[in-house]
Amino acid sequence: MLVLARKINQSIILNDDIEVMVLDVQGEQVKLGIKAPKSVKIFRKEVYESIQKENIEALKSQTHPIDDLTKLLKDKKKKN
Repeated sequence: MLVLARKINQSIILNDDIEVMVLDVQGEQVKLGIKAPKSVKIFRKEVYESIQKENIEALKSQTHPIDDLTKLLKDKKKKN
């Protein structure tokens, strides 16, 4: 992990087109400003983890077309 020290109004640049600036520091809370292209998704970590968990759960509950086709073929065989 890279660790950088920055003061208020100082920033870091990521990947040529993302700027993260320290806007304010109050006690243990730091306010950051992020300038990035609209195509870049930015989430707080806890929100990102929640989205990932929901996506995994949705995939687990989703049936796949192959499963549906296999079931149809088995049902058809039973009828004949």
